[in-house]
Amino acid sequence: MFSLLLAIIYVAFISLGLPDSLLGSAWPQMHLDLGVSLSWAGIISMIIALGTVISSLFADKLIYKLGTGKVTAISVLMTAVALFGFSVTDEFIILCLFAIPYGLGAGAVDAALNNFVALHYSSKHMSWLHCFWGVGAAIGPYILGTSMAIGKGWRGGYFAISIIQIVLTIILFVTLPIWKQKEDVTGHNEESENRKPKKISEVLKIKGVPYILIAFFCYSAVEQTTFLWCASYLVINRGISNETAAKFASFVYIGITVGRFLCGFVADRLGDRKMIRMGIVVIVVGLALMFIPTGLDTIPFAALIIVGLGCAPIYPSIIHSTPFNFGKENSQSVIGIQMAFAYVGTTFMPPLFGIISQHITIALFPVYILIFTLLMLLSTERLNKMKSVNERN
Repeated sequence: MFSLLLAIIYVAFISLGLPDSLLGSAWPQMHLDLGVSLSWAGIISMIIALGTVISSLFADKLIYKLGTGKVTAISVLMTAVALFGFSVTDEFIILCLFAIPYGLGAGAVDAALNNFVALHYSSKHMSWLHCFWGVGAAIGPYILGTSMAIGKGWRGGYFAISIIQIVLTIILFVTLPIWKQKEDVTGHNEESENRKPKKISEVLKIKGVPYILIAFFCYSAVEQTTFLWCASYLVINRGISNETAAKFASFVYIGITVGRFLCGFVADRLGDRKMIRMGIVVIVVGLALMFIPTGLDTIPFAALIIVGLGCAPIYPSIIHSTPFNFGKENSQSVIGIQMAFAYVGTTFMPPLFGIISQHITIALFPVYILIFTLLMLLSTERLNKMKSVNERN
C-alpha cells in the first residue's frame, strides 16, 4: 500500500513540473492572440510568484489543520482549475485572475510534498523525485508543441495538462487514507498533533535557520539566472550562434535532471552534507571553464552541463536535511519559509542580472553566478559547523 503512495508521489512530482515551463514556451504565440506586449509575460510570472510565496508561508498552518494529503489534493485541484482557465480565456486580465490560484496551489503543494518526503523517505527518493519534476518540466513544452502542431494551439496544450492535473486530483482524494496511515506508521502524525504551527518570527529564531534560507535563496538565484541568461551570454559574449546557444542552454536542464537521477544512487551513502558540498564544487568547476578564453564551442557546452550537474544534488539535499538540522517538529515550518525564499530568489535575481548586463556588461554572467555560489557555500558550511558544535555538546 505504501509503495502505491510512493508511486503517487512520483506522479505528483511529474505533475508539478508539467506547467512550470509552459508560459515561456507558449507566450510567443499567446501574447499575439491576447493582443498584449511580449513583456507582459512578466506580469503573469510575478502574480504566480507572489502566490507561491504567500502559500508557502502559510503551508505549515494549512497542513496542521488539513494534513499533507488534503493540502496536496486541494493544491493540485487549484492548479488544474487555473490551467483550464488559461485554456479558455481570451482576455489578459482573466489570465491574471487565473494566475492567482495557479501560484497559490503551486507553493502549497511544493512545501507539503517536500516535507512529507523529507520525513518519510530516504535521500535517494528526494533526488529521484526532483528528477521526475525535471521530466515533467520537459514533457510540458512537448505537449504544448504537439497541440500547436495539430492545430489546437496553446489553449489545447493548457487544456490537456489541466486534464492530467484533474485526474491526479481524483487519485489524490481517493487515496487520502493512505497518507494518514503512512504518518501513523512512522509516528510523525502523533508528532504533528502535539505541535503547533510556528510564526515566521519564531522560525527565524531557530538556530541556523537564517543560514539555510540564505543558501536556498542563493541556489535559486544560481539555477534560474543560469536558465534565463546562459544563452544570451553565449551569443553576445562568446560569439556563438542563436541556434547553437539555444541548444546549449537546454543542457543545463539535462544536466540537472540526469544529475538528480545519478545522485539518487549515492545520496544515502554520502549523506546530505557531502552531496551539497559536492554540488557546489562541481558548479565552481563549470564556472571556471567559462572563464577560459577560447573560440571552441565545446568549452562553454561542457561548462553548462557541469553547472547543471552541480546544481542537481543541492536543492533535494537541502530539503531532505531540514528535519535533521532543525528537528522533525520544526521541518514543515522551516521548509515553507525555505520555499518562499527560493521563489524570491527565482523571481528577482535573474532580472537583477538583466539590469547589470544592460548597464555594465553581460560578460559578468559567470562572476554573478560565482558570487551566489560562494555565498551558498559559506552559509551551508556555517550551518554545518554550528550543527557539529551542538552535536559535540
